[in-house]
Amino acid sequence: MSTSPTASHIAILGSTGSIGTQALEVVRANKAHFVVEVLTANGNADLLIAQAKEFMPNAVVIGEEDQYEKVKKALWGDDIKIYAGAEAISQVVQMESIDTVLTAIVGYAGLASTIAAIEAGKQIALANKETLVVAGELVTSLAKQKGVNIYPVDSEHSAIFQCLAGEFHNRIEKIYLTASGGPFRGKSLEFLAGVKKEQALKHPNWDMGAKITIDSSTLMNKGLEVIEAKWLFNLRPEQIDVIIHPQSIIHSIVQFEDGSMKAQMGLPDMKLPIQYALSYPNRLKSDFPRFDFTKFPSLTFEKPDTQTFRCLPLAFEALRKGGNMSCILNAANEVVVKAFLADRISINEIPEIIEKSMNKVTFVAKPNYSDYIESDKEARLLAQELIH
Repeated sequence: MSTSPTASHIAILGSTGSIGTQALEVVRANKAHFVVEVLTANGNADLLIAQAKEFMPNAVVIGEEDQYEKVKKALWGDDIKIYAGAEAISQVVQMESIDTVLTAIVGYAGLASTIAAIEAGKQIALANKETLVVAGELVTSLAKQKGVNIYPVDSEHSAIFQCLAGEFHNRIEKIYLTASGGPFRGKSLEFLAGVKKEQALKHPNWDMGAKITIDSSTLMNKGLEVIEAKWLFNLRPEQIDVIIHPQSIIHSIVQFEDGSMKAQMGLPDMKLPIQYALSYPNRLKSDFPRFDFTKFPSLTFEKPDTQTFRCLPLAFEALRKGGNMSCILNAANEVVVKAFLADRISINEIPEIIEKSMNKVTFVAKPNYSDYIESDKEARLLAQELIH
C-alpha cells in the first residue's frame, strides 16, 4: 500500500512501552495514513531495533547511553540516524519533517520532550498525563502561544474530546470521568494491607504498563486524570466528578448546561483513542472488535470509596491548592510506586507518604519551569527518606 501525500509524519516517544507498541499497531494497519519519522525508547534496545527495521524511521533515540553502540551496530547500513540520551529526545522532536508527536514516555520523564515539541510547533498526541499534572498551566499556555493542538490519548479524555465534537461553543456544566475501580474495588484497608504487587498488576479490564496499573489499583491514576482534565478542558475542580463503572464500556461523560449528557462508549481498547488522536478530525476505518450490547446486559455505576483509596482525594486537594502541589503529588507517587513494585512498602503506605510529602515540600504558588524541576527533586528526595 502506497503512502498518501497527506499522510501524517509522526514521532513516537516511548515506542517500546504499552502505548507505543499499540500506536505502532495502529500505524501498521494504516500505512497509507501514517509515516513513522522518529522512534525513542529508554532502555529496551532489542525492541527498538526490531521496530526501526520494520518502520524505517528517519531517526531513533535510545535513552540509556550505554545501549547506543548496540543500536548503532544493529542498524548499521539502514540509513537511520541514531542518537542517545534524554537531551537527544528533546532535540529530535524538533525535526522539520515531523507533524505530530505522540508522547508516551511514562511519568515526569516525558515533560521536557513534550515542551520541546510544543516549542517547535508540533501537534501533540498526549499519552503522558504527568506532563499536564506537573506543569499544566505552563504547558497549556505555551501550546496556545505556539498554536499547537493537544489531542488526548487517555481513553477518558479522548471520550470527553469526542463528546465535545460539534459542541465547542456550548458550555460544560460537568464531566464524569469513569473508573473501573481496579482490582481491589470493594476491598477494605485491612485487605489492602496484605496485597502483593502481583495482585495489583492484574487489572480486570485494561492491558497497561506496570506504573499505570499500580496507579489504577490505588485510584491515583484517576486522580492524575482529574488534574489532566482540568487543563485539557479548562475546568474548575468542582466541574469534575469521578464515578466507578466496573465494565469500562462508558469511557467518560459530558454534562451540558441544559442538563443533557453525552457519553462515549466502546470496548476497552487503547488503540481506538490512539488512532483518533493521530487521525483527528477524521475517523479511520478499523477492524477493532465491535461492542455487543447483549454481552453487557447491565452497566453499573457507584461512588468511589475515598476513605479506602486516599490517592483520589489527595489529587483533588492538590488541584484545589494549585501552584506546584500537583508536581509534588506526582513526584512522590512515582517514588512510592517504584518502592511498592520493589516490595519495599505496602500499598497502604503509598497515600501516606504522598500526603506527608505534600505537607512538607516547599509550596510555590506561581511556579516557573525551574521551580517545577526543583519541586520534583525535593519531593523525590523527601519521599525516599519517608520509605523505611
